Amino acid sequence: MSRRPYIIGLTGSIGMGKSTTAKMFAEEGIPVWDADAAVHRLYAPGGAAVEAIAKLCPEAIREGAVDREVLKAWIAHDPAALKKIEAIVHPLVGEDRKQFLDTADSDIVVLDIPLLFETGGEARVDTVAVVSAPADLQRTRVLERPGMTKEHFESILARQTPDAEKRVRADVVIETVTLEAARAAVRSLIEEIRRKMANA
Repeated sequence: MSRRPYIIGLTGSIGMGKSTTAKMFAEEGIPVWDADAAVHRLYAPGGAAVEAIAKLCPEAIREGAVDREVLKAWIAHDPAALKKIEAIVHPLVGEDRKQFLDTADSDIVVLDIPLLFETGGEARVDTVAVVSAPADLQRTRVLERPGMTKEHFESILARQTPDAEKRVRADVVIETVTLEAARAAVRSLIEEIRRKMANA
C-alpha cells in the first residue's frame, strides 16, 4: 500500500484481557503485531538477539536459544543487567515492528505492546486503546495462571503504569468484563476509524 496504515496501539496491565482483545482485532481482519511474540522470535534458535545475548551472558544460551528464566535470574541479581539486555533487544524489536508496518496490506493495524506507555510508544501510534477490567477481576485472572504467586503478581504490577493512569491517557478504553462487550468495543473502534479515514 502506498500510504501507511492507521496504527492502533493496544496496551493494558497484566490480566486485563489484552491478548484476547488482540485476537478479536485479528478476527475482524486487522493485522496485529505482538511485541512479546517479536521478542520470542529474537530469542529462538537462529533469532537475531541470540549471538549478542551470548556475548553478554553465555549461560543464558540453551540449545541455541535464549533462556528467559536465566535472564530473569541475572536481572534479579544485577541491577545493571536489564539496561544491557534492553540495549540489544529494543533496536531489534523496533526493526521487527518496522518490517511489519512496511509490509502490512491493510488500512488499519494493531501494535500489541504491553509496556506502551512505559517505553514512550504512544508517540508512534495514531490511537491508544487500553484494555481494562476491575482490579478484583484482574487479580482473579492472574492468580489462576499456572505458577503465579501473589508476590510475583505484585512485582509485575509495580513495574507497570497503574491502570487508572492508563485509562486517563487512553484515547479509547476497551472494557473486558465480558467477551461480548469487548468484541462490541473492538468493532465500534474499527468502524469509527474507518469513518474518520473516509472523511479525511
